Amino acid sequence: MQSIKNIFGIINDLFLRMTWLKEGVHWFLEKMIGINSETMLFEAISFFIYDVIKIVILLAVLIFLASYLQSYFSAERTRNILKKHQGAGANTIGALLGTVTPFCSCSSIPIFIGFTKAGLPIGVTFSFLISSPLVDLASVILLASIFNWKVALAYVIVGLLIAIIGGSLISLFKMERYVEDFVMKVKSEGSNHHEMIEPKLSKKERAQYALEQVRDIFKRVWLYILIGVGIGAIIHGYIPETWVSTVLGQNNAFSVVIATLIGIPMYADIFGTLPIAEALVFKGVGIGTVLAFMMAVTALSIPSIIMLKKVVKTKLLVTFVGIVSIGILLMGYLFNAFAYLLI
Repeated sequence: MQSIKNIFGIINDLFLRMTWLKEGVHWFLEKMIGINSETMLFEAISFFIYDVIKIVILLAVLIFLASYLQSYFSAERTRNILKKHQGAGANTIGALLGTVTPFCSCSSIPIFIGFTKAGLPIGVTFSFLISSPLVDLASVILLASIFNWKVALAYVIVGLLIAIIGGSLISLFKMERYVEDFVMKVKSEGSNHHEMIEPKLSKKERAQYALEQVRDIFKRVWLYILIGVGIGAIIHGYIPETWVSTVLGQNNAFSVVIATLIGIPMYADIFGTLPIAEALVFKGVGIGTVLAFMMAVTALSIPSIIMLKKVVKTKLLVTFVGIVSIGILLMGYLFNAFAYLLI
């Protein structure tokens, strides 16, 4: 058993944490450039270079693999799968499918209309909408590369629970009546149309699709990655640990609330928030506080809420935001309380 753990640790360090890359960056900056390794500048620059290269490598591989898998779960097929289930089971399937169809939060309107047109229950739609930007395969691997597998898997489980419970509560409250009339009209008009027949893709076509997704996602997230890593580098290298711990440290009872409120106004992909999360953890911020920040950015960003407001009425929007916010806050405090089990 110990030998298996050792082998897994070596693979984890080699391919996920990329300790060889970190050591190479440190050697280059110290020996080739001549930057003193004891300075804040060295800490900031090494953090930036290492994280950017590591994230780019991992994303290129992971997006390709995830997109190849996603080619089997188009929007039409996803709707067909969801229509076969009811109740909590449907919410669970919706949340799970959200993990392999990584739509960003800005896709809320077309997804919502498409699922409503297919006649899916409102709760199932929201389970999918919560899970899709919050939990996807690439972000799980990246979380494991920054923290560890316990944290990554715990994040996935909690994210799915928030999605399942959130969608189930919206179904329980029978909130279909709070969908805007024009969306329900779309459903009525679309119910008479035959469902699209999807062409079967060859392995080569799936690989081409995956490569296109790699290029497309990089075009959309590269700036967020650079900004996120840049902010993380500044936090890591220049902001004193005492400042960070005063605002977001374990001793501040409102740290999770503050982190959530800071995350909501931001609009970034989860890949851009991971470097910030990494830097905050290095400064002593609780893992629950950091994960609450990440979830708020991805699930409750103001731009996505504004877009969602165009298709749902205020009461449903407030219910959605309230359920997800409570879930994030509970998750943050629980993770902080039981962090010793994860790290």
